[in-house]
Amino acid sequence: MDAVLLALCSAALFGAMTVALRFALARGADADLGAFLTILVALAVVLPFALAQGVDAGELWPFALAGLLGPGLSQLLFTFAVRDAGPSRTSVVVGTAPLFSVLIALVFLDEPLQAGLVLGALLIVAGGVLLVGERTRPEHVKRIGLLLALLATLVFAVRDNLVRRLALEADAAPPGPAAAATLAAGALVVALYLLVTRRPVQLRRLRDFAPAGLAFGLSYVCLFEAYYRGRVTVVSPLVATESLWGVTLSAVLLRRHELVGPRLVAGALLVVAGGVVIGVLR
Repeated sequence: MDAVLLALCSAALFGAMTVALRFALARGADADLGAFLTILVALAVVLPFALAQGVDAGELWPFALAGLLGPGLSQLLFTFAVRDAGPSRTSVVVGTAPLFSVLIALVFLDEPLQAGLVLGALLIVAGGVLLVGERTRPEHVKRIGLLLALLATLVFAVRDNLVRRLALEADAAPPGPAAAATLAAGALVVALYLLVTRRPVQLRRLRDFAPAGLAFGLSYVCLFEAYYRGRVTVVSPLVATESLWGVTLSAVLLRRHELVGPRLVAGALLVVAGGVVIGVLR
């Protein structure tokens, strides 16, 4: 039950982070800089948890390698997706992550295939497909944004399975230090991207992305704690309920910008139904 509650908390916080990113980007900041600053703030949030659980540098390098994927590559792709497709539609694309996570876990982690898991994952994916296939979208929603969201989703799925695999090791680092290691490695990846592309690091923009970073950091703590307690096939579909939070918060805070209609709401409800099925029938 702990893994279920932690996964749901991570989902709510991730949905809040998605909408907070949109507000920050609307102030004129570059998406790549936003990805970097969001990770920096998240790292500051996670560090107290890491220090409280004790840090052994020798145990952290595998998680640092995982961090090159997520949040390194994944946060770049995700932030670009929010910029080009908006938070609600990015959220629902990312909600299809269980399809990829469950397939990877079944093949590479030998996790058991259960009817509840399959039904829940199918409901979540159906919700994502319904939302992505909508006929009318706001003018600001670009197809490239949806593609970037899908690529970010694939990276999320691989990262989640790596974290779960590492968590099963007898000498695995505690979840707090592990989360901090991935965030530090992710910040390094985005910093290198900024260096190669010669983008200036405007620290004055830090306050714009502080709310997103705060939500992201707390979401990350919950996510790692969940993966240390539950299987990928349980945690990943529950985290995918962030689609509901992304759509709901967008409808409340970005109503005119996002144009949240019945199709978006129906898709989000399917995603939530999938999470409930997994939580009850796991």
